[in-house]
Amino acid sequence: MHKTLLALAAMAVTGAALAAYPEKPVTIVVPFSAGGPTDKVARDLAEVMRKNLGNQTVLIENVGGAGGTLGSAKVAKATNDGYTLLLHHIGMATAPALYRTLPYKVLDDFEYVGMINEVPMTLIGRPNLPAGNYAELVKWLEANKGKINLANAGLGAASHLCGLLFQQSLKIDMTTVPYKGTAPAMSDLLGGQVDIMCDQTTNTSSQIEGGKVKAFAVTTLKPLTTPALAKLPTLDSQGLKGFNVAIWHGLYAPKGTPKPVLDQLNAALRNALKDPEFIKRQEALGAVVVTDNRVSPAEHKKFVEAEISKWGPAIKAAGQYAD
Repeated sequence: MHKTLLALAAMAVTGAALAAYPEKPVTIVVPFSAGGPTDKVARDLAEVMRKNLGNQTVLIENVGGAGGTLGSAKVAKATNDGYTLLLHHIGMATAPALYRTLPYKVLDDFEYVGMINEVPMTLIGRPNLPAGNYAELVKWLEANKGKINLANAGLGAASHLCGLLFQQSLKIDMTTVPYKGTAPAMSDLLGGQVDIMCDQTTNTSSQIEGGKVKAFAVTTLKPLTTPALAKLPTLDSQGLKGFNVAIWHGLYAPKGTPKPVLDQLNAALRNALKDPEFIKRQEALGAVVVTDNRVSPAEHKKFVEAEISKWGPAIKAAGQYAD
């Protein structure tokens, strides 16, 4: 009887603590540098999720390095109380192939909260590149084999993955130039130190709209509808049949986070994805907010499993490992 009373008391305390969640600021870890596309998504999401978490503060912590694995590892090892979350992109699914050893298991060490959005990619070039459209770009690439510098934000970054598939599709080898984040890569592209880059619309839309870079194509099967990008043709329509790359973002918590907390986080996420201001901000960047069943934890996890199967063979075939 004594043990039963203690157990009931413990359950009551735990239940009261969960019911009060969140009682302090919630931190979303972004495993990339500030100012990049994933960081932009996280900051927009944090603002609207705050409204759905009792107006509790939602902080962003940038833990960049090692293609997003340092920040991911930090969350995997964090206290599983719902106060430390991870917002990651497609790198969640590509890390198992890119890294021979990982300090965490993607499918085992996290609770899946839900998927956030899908972000198309754009193929862009330095402003003084001697090509005015995609057809001219391909001719220039073929004429300059061995001299082409393809920038990306680091091994495992979205820009690295898109560039990898682009090279494989064209069968033209390029010199891959990895940077420590999107911002320095874009800076060198604007300055003409590198030739081309394939990056998310969340990072390229303003540069394209401002005429600061040359824009050649989008990576989705259908053209985009945002004003700045609507005139860009797809790679699929210009000869690279079936080329379809979109970078998605999802929200995760450490394994073992209590289900009532996960349910509350998922509800806050669902409400955030319906917020008109959040939708407007994402659309302005060319991103599409997820409205299907991948918003649920179970379906998002299934999607990540499928992405692991999709990207693994392509990465291994290229032999571009990060360690």
